[in-house]
Amino acid sequence: MTAPTETTLSRRPSRVRGPDARDVRPRRSASPFRPGAGRQAHGGPVAYLLLGLMAVISLFPLYWTVVAASTSSQAVNRAAPPLLPGGRLISNLGAAWRDADLGKAVLNSFVVSGSVAASTVLFATLAGYAFAKLRFRLRTALLLVVIATAAVPPQLSVIPLFQIMTSLGWYGRLPAVIAPTLVSAVGVFFMRQYLAEALPDELIESARLDGAGSHRIFWHVVLPAARPGMLVLFLITFVQSWNDFFWPFVVLTSENPTVQVAMVKLAQGYVPDQSVIMAGALLGTLPLLLLFLVFGRRIVGNLTLGALKG
Repeated sequence: MTAPTETTLSRRPSRVRGPDARDVRPRRSASPFRPGAGRQAHGGPVAYLLLGLMAVISLFPLYWTVVAASTSSQAVNRAAPPLLPGGRLISNLGAAWRDADLGKAVLNSFVVSGSVAASTVLFATLAGYAFAKLRFRLRTALLLVVIATAAVPPQLSVIPLFQIMTSLGWYGRLPAVIAPTLVSAVGVFFMRQYLAEALPDELIESARLDGAGSHRIFWHVVLPAARPGMLVLFLITFVQSWNDFFWPFVVLTSENPTVQVAMVKLAQGYVPDQSVIMAGALLGTLPLLLLFLVFGRRIVGNLTLGALKG
């Protein structure tokens, strides 16, 4: 075994450190762009006060709906309306359920909103994947055309749509509400932006190298990556379709209404009962509240995930 030379000894770091020895190794300096990296941020009392105030302002309309639905119409119309719930909530809910035929209206709203949301998610995911990851001619121009359709007011298409639905024999039937809203430009743009960040190109290329076709790539690669965005889009579209009033009011009749169209029955008459109207509004809002109570945390988590990926 050869003895270590002087050059080798000089390259070895010395482990013996005297009392005046200094550590000359460079230390990592804190990044000026991340002053609080690694530490959990906490809001001050002003932030909590503002959040509490915004929560009260947001929940007050719902609270007032409960108060008005549990009192009489005379109490609601007084100069100083009550601020606490009364004891007529059950009777007013029953009257609204009977007068507006809300049982059939709620079922129709579930059919319409579920069908519109499911078709919008499917078609928007297909189109969003094509615009985000596929390469074809006029891709940018077609995307701009799709986005431009969102700027067209829906009132401009009411007359031709009504004529089409009448010629198809769909007037007064649910397909007249479902067919024109099977896909939306906002949904296509939303899924395009989501898949552009959430779906790596390498994953698609590896699937192609393994022999997967276009359909298999979409069902086994694209859909699993797009599930968080699809859930958010489904819930947003469901709520929007549930609250839609203009087009269902035009094309549906009072014998086969959705929830929003059925509310018109409660406002008919010489002196409408305001408490019964508010009770009907509360019944029409409860399904959406239950939906957000079940999926609200998942919606926020998916939106936060999309913001971190973006």
